[in-house]
Amino acid sequence: MNRPANLPMMSQRKRGFRLGVYVFKDAEIVDFTAPHGVFSVARRFDPELDVFLIADAMRPVQAQAGFTVLPNYSFADQPAMDAFLIPGGAGTRQETWNTRLHDYIDALPATCLLTSVCTGSWIYGHMGLLDGIPATNRKEPDRLEASHLGKVPIDRLAEIAPACRISRARVVDAGRIVTAGGIASGMELGFHLLRRAGYDEGFIREVARCMEYTAAYDTYAHDIEYAPNPVPCHAKPESPSPQSTLSQSVPQPVPLSQPAPLSQ
Repeated sequence: MNRPANLPMMSQRKRGFRLGVYVFKDAEIVDFTAPHGVFSVARRFDPELDVFLIADAMRPVQAQAGFTVLPNYSFADQPAMDAFLIPGGAGTRQETWNTRLHDYIDALPATCLLTSVCTGSWIYGHMGLLDGIPATNRKEPDRLEASHLGKVPIDRLAEIAPACRISRARVVDAGRIVTAGGIASGMELGFHLLRRAGYDEGFIREVARCMEYTAAYDTYAHDIEYAPNPVPCHAKPESPSPQSTLSQSVPQPVPLSQPAPLSQ
């Protein structure tokens, strides 16, 4: 699979790669269960892989539609992980302003990937972490978002993070920061995180086959945008510009070049 030479992909498989999935009130269910499920099936082929839920505190968390989960860790536990994932959902409206979450993200090791699905990227945008790099968000609105009372989530991202270069790709890999688009794109993020962990295409396709997902995997395998100047995983990003607010006007997105074709 072709990619920019300066992308900080692991040169060999990272043994015991650990994905921490953040859960919060009114998180979108598929946003976090899809990548969690990809790792769950991948563990059948490599039991050293690990995926777990992390929350602000060790108490039940009610996601959307009453779906309730028990986190494995709280922020205070500070579990070791190689990637941290923020899902989207109605709850991101509150999480965007959650300073405890922001402090937790800031304290993560610079080697930990920061990832998101859907409106989860709003949080990184509000923190200034998307300034100067491409990122994506959900492109299809619900009825409220499509009305005069709302806004399409990807347009909201442009408002929250005016210095971000908006991409419409399904997955955007900007080095340390990896964002995925709409709700079901959590599947593709899960597969891509296996790629970032150093697993080869044969392994990832075997996971997709076992999930009876081969046709969809082939459909989206090329819909990955790689940033030309990715954020390195060995150093903290430069200090962001002053944070924008939701009241700022929406700028025109900066066009991105088409991603390089990926070999099968």
